[in-house]
Amino acid sequence: MPPEDATRQHASGYPDTAAVITAFRPCADLLEAVRAAARQCVRVVVVDNTPAGESGAEAVLGAAPGVTLLRDGVNRGLAAALNRGVAEASEVDAFLLLDQDSTVPDGLVGRLWAALEQDVRIAIAAPAPWDADAQRFLDPRTRARAEVADMDVVITSGMLLRRSAAGELGDFREDFFVDGVDQDYCLRARRAGWRVVQDRRVLLPHSLGATRWHGVGPLRVRATHHPTWRLYWMARNGVVLVRENLRHRPRWAVTSIALLAYSAAAVAAFEPPRAPRLSAIRAGVRDGMRGDVDARFVPDEKR
Repeated sequence: MPPEDATRQHASGYPDTAAVITAFRPCADLLEAVRAAARQCVRVVVVDNTPAGESGAEAVLGAAPGVTLLRDGVNRGLAAALNRGVAEASEVDAFLLLDQDSTVPDGLVGRLWAALEQDVRIAIAAPAPWDADAQRFLDPRTRARAEVADMDVVITSGMLLRRSAAGELGDFREDFFVDGVDQDYCLRARRAGWRVVQDRRVLLPHSLGATRWHGVGPLRVRATHHPTWRLYWMARNGVVLVRENLRHRPRWAVTSIALLAYSAAAVAAFEPPRAPRLSAIRAGVRDGMRGDVDARFVPDEKR
């Protein structure tokens, strides 16, 4: 039986889906993502956060048919871009959320809809992030999970979000700016009684910053080499989420703390200049505990 949202169907046979693609100083990858999404979705909305005066999505997309481009010349952050795109395409049955450099495999939407249709209380169905170069899951724990596994959190890229769930849960969290936006949304969905699932048979090629592996053989550490300002937000928003969800999702909270410690250790060992980068992490932890924001780590284009 189709879900309650499925009022219309795409030519391929699955319910109407809109792709919402967020962009920031995009390159040619955006055009490939748009084309792949357009083959599976009734509508594609690109929300471009590129600041005014810089070349943005219009230069990459040209006159791409069937694409709605939203750009106001201000970088309002990932969450604000997602909120704007979802509001623009609110008439569909579900939203496929993508990054500008997402690789969108053929059949992705149909396979995620198959997972979503298993239960009307599934708010989000997601693919498994895949390292195409190393031919392995980005999260090694994925292999040990069920083929369709209930999750506390999944990443935004490739997420298929049911419209009725989006209506109940409300906006993505704009004060987070970028990091932790997906985790916060999934955790709110779980607290509200919705399910979040990942189908590990559906692979989505994905990268985590300028990731590099250090070490020999199995004794290797992954360092993401994110910009220093991102380290602040990752720490700050991560601590905020731990504080808010420790009672509801203690296992997730403990794992999140361990991953933050792992990231800090990788920075200390392999990511110079170490002193300012570790200082950003310490400031993020401090402000996450206090609920503050340090203006030094707000990107210039956001101010």
